[in-house]
Amino acid sequence: MEAPHTSKEADAQNPEQTIVVSGIQPSGRLHLGNYFGAIRQHIDLHQQHEAYYFIVNYHALTSVQDADLLREHTMDVALDYLALGFDPEEAHLFIQSDVPAVTELAWIFYNLVSVGRLERGVAYKDKIEQGLTPNAGLLNYPVLQAADILIYGGTLVPVGADQKQHIEITRDLAQRFNQTFCSEDDPLFPVPEAHILDDVAVIPGVDGRKMSKSYGNTIGIFDEGKTLKKKVMSIVTDSTPLDEPKDPEACNVFALIKHFADDAKQAEIAEQYRAGGYGYGHAKKELLGLIDDYFAEARARRKELEQRPDYVMDVLRDGGRQAREQAYAFMERVRAATGLVTTY
Repeated sequence: MEAPHTSKEADAQNPEQTIVVSGIQPSGRLHLGNYFGAIRQHIDLHQQHEAYYFIVNYHALTSVQDADLLREHTMDVALDYLALGFDPEEAHLFIQSDVPAVTELAWIFYNLVSVGRLERGVAYKDKIEQGLTPNAGLLNYPVLQAADILIYGGTLVPVGADQKQHIEITRDLAQRFNQTFCSEDDPLFPVPEAHILDDVAVIPGVDGRKMSKSYGNTIGIFDEGKTLKKKVMSIVTDSTPLDEPKDPEACNVFALIKHFADDAKQAEIAEQYRAGGYGYGHAKKELLGLIDDYFAEARARRKELEQRPDYVMDVLRDGGRQAREQAYAFMERVRAATGLVTTY
């Protein structure tokens, strides 16, 4: 009997194969919201399909304009991914700026999208509503993101629900390019789909709002010791007295516990909430232990990788080389389709 094909083997035999593409910003230390909202999916998917994951340092320039800090955060993201289980033998991990062709493709895409469409972007509108003056990089963020996805022939993009609008712009740009520059029976770009897990809830930060670096309310994936304890113990709760019953579903601490505890443990803790005599301090100590245990192996791997900077750079360098090969092959076809003459 013939052995069943793996997903990657099936993709390789299918001309319309699944190519997973996604990036993550090096705008600060990665946190639990990043892990449950994106990284965990990335790790799962890169074992199943051809995948390109990149550290989007061009994008980070919209908010990080300290050279040393950007370099530090870029390497931190690489360490985090490798520690959390990314296997460079299975997929490509690299730095966005190692493939400068994405900025060339973004320029071409700028001519296919209206300013009004970009002004309706969620991140851009959010800054306006806060009374801030967003830079042009933030306005054009979705176009560079589209170039990031399409230059590798991406067909599946794992993103949070808040990024769905950007993927719609990517889809529109792929279709607009194909309609403008390609024949109907020979489109250049596949039209990608967003991969959004319905069961990925918003991860609350220590203040109860969505966990976000911009709010300064995060718990880092690799926080430990006094730093981790201080953050967990500062999670905002209500003032229900210790002896009274509490609603676990209305508690920020329990909302985080649900991401670390199995069903039986969740049910046990929820029952203690409802019975009374179980304080938020008890729940925070439980959460502290769960986080510490959950990332223990990854934390140890990260410390080992910190002592092997040459290996980490080799992974990024090799990933970048492979990504450039794919990107340049697409750009040759883009230039031919658009009439851009090159003499080299």
